[in-house]
Amino acid sequence: MDLVIKRFEELSAEELYEILQVRVAVFVVEQNCIYQEIDGKDRHSYHVLLKDDEGIQAYLRVVDRGISFEEVSIGRVLTLKRGCGLGNRILSEGIKVARERMSAEAIKIEAQSYARQFYENFGFVQVSEEFLEDGIPHIEMLWKENFKSETEREF
Repeated sequence: MDLVIKRFEELSAEELYEILQVRVAVFVVEQNCIYQEIDGKDRHSYHVLLKDDEGIQAYLRVVDRGISFEEVSIGRVLTLKRGCGLGNRILSEGIKVARERMSAEAIKIEAQSYARQFYENFGFVQVSEEFLEDGIPHIEMLWKENFKSETEREF
């Protein structure tokens, strides 16, 4: 599995097409959710993907601070091959990109509520009440060094 990390302007047309294709397949078609997939944030992001001979198998974007939130954020997290550790690997790589390439001390996300435990396993802590985003329950979560012990919250 090859790891690819590129800023928007480094992506080829073919790579961008494949990224948009898998995001629409998962978030629009599979989850039956109509929303504005192309939201302008891709231009302000690192795109992190795991590819094999069949194409992209896992993806996320790491968005510059001040675009989605005051903090660096991670979004559009997906895997096509499930149950084989790709979710853990892609999120680990996304956090690494945020910390090493963007000097992030904190990372904020909007997670689908069902994935709360997945993100908690990486040290993210829920920091909002549940809300609906495009008809799907979400929560805001925040990661930073030693955050959980400092501000344990229960919602």
